[in-house]
Amino acid sequence: MSPDRAGLRVLAVDDVRPALDDLCRLLADAPEVGEVVAAADPLSALRSIQGDRFDAVFLDISMPGLDGIELASLLAKLSEPPVIVFVTAHEGHAITAYGLGAVDYLLKPVRAERLATALGKVARMAASADTPPAGNRAPDTMAVLTVESAGRTRYVRRSDVRFVEANGDYVRLHTPSGVHLVRMPISRLEEYWSGTGFSRVHRGYLVALDAIRELRSDSVGGLLAHTDLGDVPVSRRHSRELREQLLRAAQRGELDGEGRRQPG
Repeated sequence: MSPDRAGLRVLAVDDVRPALDDLCRLLADAPEVGEVVAAADPLSALRSIQGDRFDAVFLDISMPGLDGIELASLLAKLSEPPVIVFVTAHEGHAITAYGLGAVDYLLKPVRAERLATALGKVARMAASADTPPAGNRAPDTMAVLTVESAGRTRYVRRSDVRFVEANGDYVRLHTPSGVHLVRMPISRLEEYWSGTGFSRVHRGYLVALDAIRELRSDSVGGLLAHTDLGDVPVSRRHSRELREQLLRAAQRGELDGEGRRQPG
């Protein structure tokens, strides 16, 4: 398509070639779209986005290596993130998608009228991008995680997680409703949740600062962060930083007497 045609610049991402071709054709036929670029995998999509600017990314979820949810989380951290629209065969990720700031969630096979609705939302977002409203913030990153277990899909909110425990390529999310297993290395989750009140206190643990009720010494002189769901070990290299983080939070009045963050 000629880049001289006025309209939205859109990146379409899907690892299944026929699905990608169908999506590109539908986008190219839409009057709102000026140019469509195709990416057959998430890494190609990242390279395209790093080298160019797009108004929107239409993104599949189930892809090898880096899935669509993780790619969208990375895009949300850009200084000028594109508008995200998920295009997927699975209904179960909708809450997570909207939690990442996606403007729409299209189910395959995509109908032209549903695509038009999504493009209308994209166009409105793109039109207001140069004059964001006061207090506008980037979409929250991984505020909700999807947990698949025994054929059921559950959604775990970050605000419910007291601490996270590494388990190989997985993490265990400790919440009042139970322990939930998610396929994600703890280092990647730490990156997503940096700046959201979680602190890496040990190579195998992240803890929510507002979940810490007190700091305790263990039987061999080590440090433990006590939460209502159990004790979290704190390594020597992280102990000073954790104390300083808790002190700053207390000075800002963000913690009550039990270590829980006060409502804003």
